[in-house]
Amino acid sequence: MRHHKNKRKFGLTKNKRNALLKTLAVSLIRDGKIKTTAAKAKELRPFVEKLVTIAKADTLASKRLIASRIGAGVSAKKLFAEIVPAHKERKGGYTRVIKLPNRAKDASPMALIEFVK
Repeated sequence: MRHHKNKRKFGLTKNKRNALLKTLAVSLIRDGKIKTTAAKAKELRPFVEKLVTIAKADTLASKRLIASRIGAGVSAKKLFAEIVPAHKERKGGYTRVIKLPNRAKDASPMALIEFVK
């Protein structure tokens, strides 16, 4: 039975999956929107929304937690400086996933994930 097994594994080990989510999150925060496969976008959405919720507290502990999850680089600073103030009044749903046509090479379902304005 697959009770409580709701994460996609992508054929990767845990460390590689975490690295994939981290790089996708950094790209999304840096660029505002990214084009990726639908499965990766659906898996990235709760990861990024939890980061934004943590960052809304704007405490030293939240900054350290964000730094441990995505690194203390430019993307973490942009998260606190630009993205959190834009979503300060919002109680959730910071991102949207838009389905795109399938990729031409392998017919993989594609999606665009972006921050809601």
